[in-house]
Amino acid sequence: MSETKDFVAVVTGGAGFLGSHLCDYLLAQGHRVICLDNLLTGNVANIEHLAGNERFKFIKQDVTEFIYLPGPVDFVFHFASPASPIDYLELPIQTLKVGALGTHKALGLAKAKKAGFLLASTSETYGDPLVHPQPESYWGNVNPIGPRGVYDEAKRFAEAMTMAYHRFHGVNSHIVRIFNTYGPRMRPRDGRVVPAFISQALKNEPITVFGDGSQTRSFCYVADLIAGIFKLAMSSYHEPVNIGNPQEMTVRTFAEKIRTACGSTAPIIYRPLPVDDPKVRQPNIALARQLLGWEPKVGLDEGLARTIEYFRAMLVRGAL
Repeated sequence: MSETKDFVAVVTGGAGFLGSHLCDYLLAQGHRVICLDNLLTGNVANIEHLAGNERFKFIKQDVTEFIYLPGPVDFVFHFASPASPIDYLELPIQTLKVGALGTHKALGLAKAKKAGFLLASTSETYGDPLVHPQPESYWGNVNPIGPRGVYDEAKRFAEAMTMAYHRFHGVNSHIVRIFNTYGPRMRPRDGRVVPAFISQALKNEPITVFGDGSQTRSFCYVADLIAGIFKLAMSSYHEPVNIGNPQEMTVRTFAEKIRTACGSTAPIIYRPLPVDDPKVRQPNIALARQLLGWEPKVGLDEGLARTIEYFRAMLVRGAL
């Protein structure tokens, strides 16, 4: 599919953090967007600026139910899923259902419409990795019955189903394994380190680090991620591709960086590490570089400044 062709895209989970940025990107490219979201973890505030845009349509729908859409669809981006530790601990059944039933329904739509398909998978398919950094060829180290297993295994199943639809039905499918991403529209209380640290720092509350803070993460700014995902969607490659920023740092260093950027004097406090929390997380993006000519462009300082500005505005509105 050509990047310049005006096409109709369905984005499941389109009112979520990543999904809403994808909707914006597709519209900016001149495409039409149908956003499906049941608003379980999504928020209409993320797409309210698109109200009245004749090229955008929002439908409130649970994608684990049958998806009926009249008219042509050229591409399905399946982003619907709870995607933070708090979400999938509070919504374990829904997380499993959207990974299994939701992926089945989204793939069924793509098959029926002869549309392309992209699955938003995750670095969590690697679990607590024994290989570092993580290449796509690594099969992972996942505890299937631990509290995080509902998300990890839902995404691993979704990948298996996507490949089955590609091999058996010939669906033009793609799989992106998304590493830690941050930016405006993150929910302040979703349990991820970026919104947690920024919210605490802006309110000058103690910044909570789990474990001793020596575990590592790699943070990609949302605009970079979405650009990479679109390149992958337009490619002819069907197996998983890592999209993320390989700049790795400890969680403790990251907390200190955010505290400084927010001008906070709050102390950093330490709490016990959650069960199965990954000790390291860093993408090997050699394949994305080779295949897509993609790598992140937005530096951490610049990305954090934009994100902190968003959260500061929420604080002024009393939304933090």
